[in-house]
Amino acid sequence: MNVADSQRLGSALEHLGYGHTDQAEEADIIVLNTCVVRQSAEDKATGRLHSLRPLKQRNPKLVINLMGCLVGVKGDEKLRLRFPFVDVFSPPSDPGPLVAYLAQGEARALEARGTESRFAVMDGDILLPEHERGKLISAYVPVVYGCSHACTFCIIPYRRGVERSRPAGEIAAEVRLLVAQGVREVTLLGQIVDRYGKNLPGGPSLAGLLKILDQVEGLERIRFLTSHPNYFSAELMDAVAELPKVMPHIEIPIQAGDDEVLANMKRGYTNADYRRIVARIREKIPGCSIATDVIVGFPGESEAQFMKTYELLADLKMDVAHLARYSPRAGTVSARRMSDDVPAGEKMRRFRVLEELQEGIAAEIAARYLGQKVDVLFEEKVKNRWRGRTTTNKLAFVETNDELRGKVLPVTVTWAGPWSLQACIYPPPSLPFPPFPIVGRGNGRVAEGREE
Repeated sequence: MNVADSQRLGSALEHLGYGHTDQAEEADIIVLNTCVVRQSAEDKATGRLHSLRPLKQRNPKLVINLMGCLVGVKGDEKLRLRFPFVDVFSPPSDPGPLVAYLAQGEARALEARGTESRFAVMDGDILLPEHERGKLISAYVPVVYGCSHACTFCIIPYRRGVERSRPAGEIAAEVRLLVAQGVREVTLLGQIVDRYGKNLPGGPSLAGLLKILDQVEGLERIRFLTSHPNYFSAELMDAVAELPKVMPHIEIPIQAGDDEVLANMKRGYTNADYRRIVARIREKIPGCSIATDVIVGFPGESEAQFMKTYELLADLKMDVAHLARYSPRAGTVSARRMSDDVPAGEKMRRFRVLEELQEGIAAEIAARYLGQKVDVLFEEKVKNRWRGRTTTNKLAFVETNDELRGKVLPVTVTWAGPWSLQACIYPPPSLPFPPFPIVGRGNGRVAEGREE
């Protein structure tokens, strides 16, 4: 979500005549877009913000904008006291405060010169920032902002506000515009993306939105995340199974395998419910890959309760497990009413146990791809290898001098590791394996938590 928000802000700034730079020292404006879903993410954001202060001291005209969940939808006056060198504080998904600040400054300068402000009219089209236009193959498109489910551990409803779905026509127009700029794959985003349309009377469901976007000419692939077991409907399963552009990959978190822990998290389902949903997905969408999220060390979680999570992952054999250690977030129900009583060392031990289990499962699943022909959408060249993803969202690398950006091509898998595949353009080569297999443990597929 933050990637999508940053792209939209970049587009708004380019409408004002600004250009992108990778070097903070060269910038006239620095925007720090923040996530606070975990304490480590918040610590990283505040540390980075403090590191910008010397730039402001050397260049008082530099504009620093703090954006995202650290600010929140209601703002935070304490932040202004902590960071007096920050010029603008922007809520998540809202470029308005920065644009208004810059427009006011420009208007004052132009007024002093007796000329008209060039910010009187702004183009409303969503354009990719210039440095990504024609190069970005896969883009994120928010379809639901905020969340109203309010799991006891989650800070998102407090920082991003209540659930709001975007109109389907607006989303379709954005997708068509992205395709015109070279994008071939979109991922629809929502904290609970399955709830798309619930607050739009007469509008389509997520399944209906997928049917609309499936008709967009030039679009190759559609994905969506994140799903919730309570709202993943039979209609949505049918849409994934039947629509040719919707990829067979589902992200549906379990968070914990014990029913009491799930109830304390306010998830609204049981271990058995989740198992039934996964079974139905696999029945209706054969070959579908499934990713899940898990939190270890939630308040009160015993060793026996943790083992319920272990057993569930061992039984269901998910393609990906995003792992996180519980981190209390100020303002959430769990932080107010529950004691963070699982020691940090025990949280890390449980994390490592699941990480090792999932690595073995991922390796077992990847081995099935060896020698198989699969279709890959290629996104970019990394260290002389083209990087892309299969329909099931497996990372694949191909070594070739050909230009592959934006192409969907069949490849033969020649090497399979737990977190990535290595392949060659179909048909297969005479050698069964490439000389230098790449990517092993620790490249991020099993990661400690997930940013928004």
